[in-house]
Amino acid sequence: MKFVKWLLIVFASLFLLLIAYLTLIFDPNDFKPQIVEAVKKQTGRDLLIKQDLSWTFFPSIGIALGDISLSNPEGFKHDTMLKVDGIVAEVALMPLLSKEVEIAQLNLDGLTLNFDSYKNGRSSMDGLTSTGEKADKAGDKAGSDGAAQGSVQLSSLNIGGIAITNTQVNLYDEATGKTQALTLESLTLGEFSLGQFADLGYKFSMTQPEMKVSSQGKGQIKVDPSLAKIAIKDFEIENSLEGDAIPNKRMNINLTTQLELDNNAKTMALVLSSLNIEQIKAQGKMSVNYGAKVPDVVASMSFGDVDVTPFMAKDDGTKGEDKTAKGEGTAPAKEPDLSGMKAVNLKLDLDAKSVTADKIKTENWLMKLTLKNGVLDVSQLSAELYQGKLLASAQLDGRKSVASYRFNKKISGIKVRPLLTDAAEVDMLAGTTNFEVTGSGHSLIPDNIKRNLDAKGQFEIADGALYGVNIPQMLRDAKAKLGGNLNAASSGEKKTDFTSLTGSFTMAKGIVNNPDLNMASPLIRLQGKGNVNLLSEAIDYALKTSVVGSLEGQGGAEKDVLYGVEIPFAIAGTISEPKFSLDTAALFESKLKKETEKATDELKDKLFKKLGGL
Repeated sequence: MKFVKWLLIVFASLFLLLIAYLTLIFDPNDFKPQIVEAVKKQTGRDLLIKQDLSWTFFPSIGIALGDISLSNPEGFKHDTMLKVDGIVAEVALMPLLSKEVEIAQLNLDGLTLNFDSYKNGRSSMDGLTSTGEKADKAGDKAGSDGAAQGSVQLSSLNIGGIAITNTQVNLYDEATGKTQALTLESLTLGEFSLGQFADLGYKFSMTQPEMKVSSQGKGQIKVDPSLAKIAIKDFEIENSLEGDAIPNKRMNINLTTQLELDNNAKTMALVLSSLNIEQIKAQGKMSVNYGAKVPDVVASMSFGDVDVTPFMAKDDGTKGEDKTAKGEGTAPAKEPDLSGMKAVNLKLDLDAKSVTADKIKTENWLMKLTLKNGVLDVSQLSAELYQGKLLASAQLDGRKSVASYRFNKKISGIKVRPLLTDAAEVDMLAGTTNFEVTGSGHSLIPDNIKRNLDAKGQFEIADGALYGVNIPQMLRDAKAKLGGNLNAASSGEKKTDFTSLTGSFTMAKGIVNNPDLNMASPLIRLQGKGNVNLLSEAIDYALKTSVVGSLEGQGGAEKDVLYGVEIPFAIAGTISEPKFSLDTAALFESKLKKETEKATDELKDKLFKKLGGL
């Protein structure tokens, strides 16, 4: 029992002696000038430590300091880049006996970070990893002073971990003139030494009028002894977005990534092991070379089944009606600002197992694009849809204030009826289609696209049908009226089957012109031309229909009474509501003309026979 008592007395005495040694002999403020000068040497910035460093003995031995600030470059919006209310550095006991400081844990509270960025490329990060001649001289002076005083060198300072709490981050962007505020609830770094991986974690939130963003992540980080290379592995990030501007007012985005940064070579390599945006899953990789004035980015992304329907804006017609009723005019449309296309050179390969947009379903997407000097070039875009295939290429030139574009698109073997009904809710045409179009234009304002687009192409639809009109039945009714039955009425399904429908078209000033429409079926032939106004959606087609078989059906032995008669036919109305009509008056005139010609020919034959018999 006495042994335990004396043991406790010895430990207490040693602890008191240690406190006396630390407070009377080992002054932590000896390190203050070295820290300030080391920061000046490394960054060229001014570090201010207004409060004296002091010892803390509960709950562990440590060094406390506060009211610290690190300046921003001269001329920035915020004078300071960093400000800390208080720092406590917990130190290991045994190294202190050798006058060496090993920080076991560094705690920062009340940290404020101000990151400013400017149009000319300057930012608060400038110079943080470089040294200048002035900084080198300051560092040399600090080293000589330290050696003269015989005090501890900064290289002996090791950090076992960092915990940052109650942090405010202000991001100022000169381009927008706005400052975004973020609250960093925590940032933790585990036992850290150069060249070794250490645990890293964070949690932050940002609240704005239109949305709230929450994010947290954890992984490992390694910093090379040169301080120029950083590696991050197995970094898992969970993001949550809430607000009226977010589809369904909430969205979760989770990802796992690996990153390597080499500031000497000015390169960065990123591997996206997994990306989950709600139900959308993807993975990919990206490499960045930021040594040149314009960074070069090479990336690839691979998606699984993608359904973008939940992210599409819902059309609410009542809102538009309310605004019109209240006399609230909409602002004139403006050209989108594409100047950002010059800020990076990009090469991207993208593929997706399937893409669903509302009712439109597609599969096996493949896209290859490049962005260089403000010109976006999609060299390949292919997909399978509605039992057929889409193949397209396009280019967008964003170097001028009004963008220009060109494209080439070809579809083959697509079932056109389900495509039209799913894409535009138009049940007008069926069949297997081949379609090709090339075009170019300028301006990305929707109405201007229709006005300025110049295009030409051709189409072919096989084994199809026109819905909304039964041309053979209309001809039967006309035939009945020619026979004297003026009360003949149409009956049966409004559908016209055909074996082929072909034509070519041009587009200019919002008008699509089709000069050579040709439809063939066992009963009729239809030829003609017409226009479709994309601005008003009006249709204006003038067609000629002729009977080549029996209107009573296949297998008729005798020629139809309308055989060979050109019957005027018209399509009017709009794209969504086309109207079909038969010009009965012209039909009577055509029939009368044919009968007259027939009677004349018969009279000529009789006269010829009589004259020949003389």
